[in-house]
Amino acid sequence: MKVLVATEKPFAAVAIDGIRKEIEGAGHELVLLEKYTEKAQLLDAVKDVNAMIIRSDKVDAEVLDAAKELKVVVRAGAGFDNIDLAAATAHNVVAENTPGQNSNAVAELVFGMMVYAVRNMFNGKAGTELMGKKLGILAFGNVGRNVARIAKGFGMDVYAYDAYCPADVIEAAGVHAVANQDALFEQCDVVSLHIPATAETKESINYALVNKMKKGGVLVNTARKEVINEPELVKLMTEREDLKFVTDIKPDADADFAKFEGRYFATPKKMGAQTAEANINAGIAAAKQINAYFATGDTKFQVNK
Repeated sequence: MKVLVATEKPFAAVAIDGIRKEIEGAGHELVLLEKYTEKAQLLDAVKDVNAMIIRSDKVDAEVLDAAKELKVVVRAGAGFDNIDLAAATAHNVVAENTPGQNSNAVAELVFGMMVYAVRNMFNGKAGTELMGKKLGILAFGNVGRNVARIAKGFGMDVYAYDAYCPADVIEAAGVHAVANQDALFEQCDVVSLHIPATAETKESINYALVNKMKKGGVLVNTARKEVINEPELVKLMTEREDLKFVTDIKPDADADFAKFEGRYFATPKKMGAQTAEANINAGIAAAKQINAYFATGDTKFQVNK
């Protein structure tokens, strides 16, 4: 089988070495398309491949039309909104992600940003500590569980809500389960978002919800930009000078948020999974999943049906 690694932003060399070892060790051929600048290059590269590994690269209906032999595409990372799942299903292509591989990297970034926020973004003025504060985790998946683990080391009181994770599972992890997301925002000093961008969640983090936060509340978003209702959050932060917002996804309204000096911070680009370890882990996991698919038909991590 022929496996294409198509990455506009390439994997680290050590990750490619690991991917190659997995793919070629299973008797398959590995080809690379790195740092491509035009979609036409991708369309040409997919013509005769049986599998693809991508990062943030878009696999839409046009790509799938061109990939006549494609059976499986794996997004190296947790998010998969860059794959047109309906089109993949229509083309009988299995779409997968690699959940959990970037989780610790994202969770550690959450705490870097959290400390930065409560210490007044290191402006020299006295801030506050995280110890004893209530942390709310919205969605208790792989990243949320790692955030909870680290929070306990900081001595925080940890709460979580996840519409799809039973309360007893959350409680078993030593975390307080709350009834709904309103309660999470009402009770917690800091709320960290880990929800995917879906029809249900898009723009759900809005004026009314965030306004439930206590005085001095901190909102952390390392999930997806689309879950924030940006105009409403700008409006709220204009009215409430006590709120802070830190994110690793630069909002469309970045210029509007920039006026909240000392209360807003965004990284220059999406940074959650940007560690050497996460880069390597996700790439090798993707290779192993492709090998498993061709060896036994394994679709454990399939995200389209």
